[in-house]
Amino acid sequence: MIAHVPGVAAARDLASEWPEVADELAARFWPGPLTLVVRRKAETIAVRVPAHPVALRLLEASGLPLAAPSANRSESISPTTAEHVVRSLPDVPLVLDGGPSSWGIESTVLDLTTPTPTLLRPGALGLRAIRAVTGKIALPGDGPADGTARPSPGMSRRHYAPRAEVILTPSPGTAGADIGVLAFEGPEGKNRELLSTDPREYAADLYAALHRLDDAGVRTILVQEPPDTEDWLAIRDRLKRAAAA
Repeated sequence: MIAHVPGVAAARDLASEWPEVADELAARFWPGPLTLVVRRKAETIAVRVPAHPVALRLLEASGLPLAAPSANRSESISPTTAEHVVRSLPDVPLVLDGGPSSWGIESTVLDLTTPTPTLLRPGALGLRAIRAVTGKIALPGDGPADGTARPSPGMSRRHYAPRAEVILTPSPGTAGADIGVLAFEGPEGKNRELLSTDPREYAADLYAALHRLDDAGVRTILVQEPPDTEDWLAIRDRLKRAAAA
């Protein structure tokens, strides 16, 4: 889980080692969608300063770092609205509603305990911006096997998944009563979601679109494969995990 804190000083207090590059990244990207993994004695800890004013007010009021996962059931679609949280976790007694998520997908997680900073989870903050600070970044492999310890959230083979089966395809075809479509092109219509060709805008609406199709009761969601470029790395990661059996 990521420990959320209101500022850099609070993040440093949780670490036994705080490298210089952590200060440089924090100065450039915090508050924002970047999580840093640093050394905490014999272990590691993931820390982030969120940008949302409601989240910051909550952290300041509590006076504590808040370690928290996404507010949804394990492996299912991440929420981007309070309504998504209520439907996924109906027994939770309180949901703090700060409005729809502006980024859509989760933060980028960067491990600073390795000789070269290592990407653990691609996310809302693109690698091009991070490299402007760090230089070289080591990219992740396949990640640890399910059931073993993971250095970051979002590394399960299956994750971010709707109830419907997700199939990635170059050409998604036609939507129907039991078939939903996520595409870049073509007309919008019943059970067909047309998302932006801009990766930032696509990411902002991806989970909400999957929620809408799940709510419509489709059994299969055909997703037009996004471009195989670095700008789409985080989106391809989410879709690959959502489509895992």
